[in-house]
Amino acid sequence: MNLTIKTLTGSAIKPYLNELARLRIAIFREFPYLYDGDMEYEASYLETYLRSEEAVMVLAIHDKKVVGASSGMPLMLETNAVKKPFLEAGMEPEKIFYFGESLLELPYRGKGIGHIFFDEREKHALNPGRFETTTFCAVHRPETHPLRPPAYLPLDSFWKKRGYTPTQMTTHFQWKDVDENEESDKLMRFWIKNWKSNTDEK
Repeated sequence: MNLTIKTLTGSAIKPYLNELARLRIAIFREFPYLYDGDMEYEASYLETYLRSEEAVMVLAIHDKKVVGASSGMPLMLETNAVKKPFLEAGMEPEKIFYFGESLLELPYRGKGIGHIFFDEREKHALNPGRFETTTFCAVHRPETHPLRPPAYLPLDSFWKKRGYTPTQMTTHFQWKDVDENEESDKLMRFWIKNWKSNTDEK
């Protein structure tokens, strides 16, 4: 497979914005996100990653097409909805790096690319030396959700193997599901990895 991995920061991400928007809409339409997205909103959202050279986007490219992407930025650049749970827990947002989406088209899953996405983002986050924690959040859907595919397997075991721990910290994001007429609140749960503790234990 002629697959290329590119790790880009800040303004270098700009040429790929349209492809990233397309990818987000396509992948997030699947369970558990069920996101009914549109290009205008996606273009505006992705502009956030151009504003700081500390933001990162890892791309998986096959035959010049972006088939996967994974993002991150310092938590301080994120919205209040993302920062607030950490502030309430007494944690310092300045020392936390937040991982955003991790997207991959179906034919490329199960080939280790998800591990590469984590490797590249963690390497980027830890290089400056000022971030002690990496984190992300995932949508919580009930097992009885009517659109849950029978064969669906959550990624919890994969995340735990990467050293991430689920927390009691939660927030809410709003978007319109594919079976909804308007936006509604979605419960998001945070997972964290404390790199300072890992280093101190060695």
